[in-house]
This record gives sequence, C-alpha cells and structure tokens, in this order.
Amino acid sequence: MYLASAPKGYDQYRNDIPHGAMKTVEYVSGTVGSLRKCMIYTPPGYTNEQKYNVLYLLHGIGGDESEWFKHGDPQVILDNLYAENKLSPMIVVLPNGRAMINDRAEGDIFAPDKIKAFETFESDLLHDLIPCIESSYPVLTGSENRALAGLSMGGGQSLNMGFNHPEFFAWIGAFSAAPNTREPEQLVPYPDRAAKLRLLWLSCGMDDELKHVSDRTHAYLDQADIPHLWHEESGGHDWPVWKNDLYHFSQLIFQ
Repeated sequence: MYLASAPKGYDQYRNDIPHGAMKTVEYVSGTVGSLRKCMIYTPPGYTNEQKYNVLYLLHGIGGDESEWFKHGDPQVILDNLYAENKLSPMIVVLPNGRAMINDRAEGDIFAPDKIKAFETFESDLLHDLIPCIESSYPVLTGSENRALAGLSMGGGQSLNMGFNHPEFFAWIGAFSAAPNTREPEQLVPYPDRAAKLRLLWLSCGMDDELKHVSDRTHAYLDQADIPHLWHEESGGHDWPVWKNDLYHFSQLIFQ
C-alpha cells in the first residue's frame, strides 16, 4: 500500500493550540550499571489524575535520546494532532537505544561493542526503563497500553523486541528498518501470538537503499499469514519519511 504524505503544515509549530512538554529525565539502569537519559513527551493538558498509554520511540544508529527531538519535531506533530482530536492520550518516551556506559553516538558508531549495545537495550528497556516510567508516571500497564516503534536501527529493534515480547507490546512500528532486523525465521518466535498484535506496521521509502530489509520482512509476514500494514512511500532513508510515518502511525495506536 502506498502511504500518502501528511498534510501541509503537519509539522509546523502553531501558537493557537495547547502544547505538551518535552523534558530530559534520568533513570537507574541495572542492566548497564549507570544512570541513563531519556526524553519524555507529555501531551497537552497532562494531569496526574488521568492514566496514559505509552509509546516508546527509538532512534537510529547515529542518534541518541535527543535525535527525534532535534530532527523529527515529534512534539510539534503530536501537539497538532491533539488539537485535531486525532490521538488517544499518550506519553512518548524517547530512550537511548545504545545500552552501554558511554552511550554517546561518537567515534566509530559501527564498532562491535556499540552494535552489541543495541541488543543489550532489550534488557534495559524491559527491566529498567519501563518499570521506571510505570512507577513515576500515571500510565496504564497492559500490553495493549504500550507501543514500540523506531526508525532505521530503532525500527529493527522494535521488530526484534516486539516479536520477542508480545506480552509487553501490542502495537509495533518499524520505519525503514535497518539490517539489525533479525532474519525472518528468527524474527517471529511466537507466530500465533504475533498474529494477535493490535497493530504491526512496516514502512519504507521507495528510494531507501535498505528497503530490501523491509521487503524481506513483509514477504515473510505475508507468507506466514501474520496481519500487518505495509506502506511504501516517496523518499529515501531520511527524516521526511520518518516524520510522515510518525504522523500516520500515532493516529492508529491505542484505538
């Protein structure tokens, strides 16, 4: 299915609407053995008197917890959608998916220890970050109340972790998934449970040099009769594609 571009102005800041808040917080990671940072978006009208769903939104291999904020304007996109009553209330957590002591995107970002750290993040997310969010914010705690999505390396992580732990996430999104995505035969350990996901979203730009990864995953899911949305769209491995994906994906989750 071809994914149309979001309407003009979807990512432009508006003065005439309520706005959410974006801040950086620290949490204790037993997995890494250090304090780690993430960014958290709380929606317009956020209150401790309400319970919220949570979207965990992951970055690419060259980024960190601030990559989406610096380049993708998620708070602007979501604020505008809230103003149009198109979203279910949610908190968005933007972690650092490189789970190691020095988790900055510096030096050789393809070094083996840094690639391994993206795998280690699975434990950090499940055992450290999610419990921290659920003890610190008024959030709903069922799998149907958690979504996991990401771009490129984060898209691969979302598929790897989401399929491996359907008890944690009922909504999964992969935007231009990178080659860290497991081979199809290893990707879906629980096909019956994967078929019960509330949403499985795959998307990629038509001009993306990594599109073969998404094509391969889509073909396998089709063959295995695992329901999913498959979107091809104009563009390459870049921010206009990922922002467009967030615009559309965010409107489908928690519905």
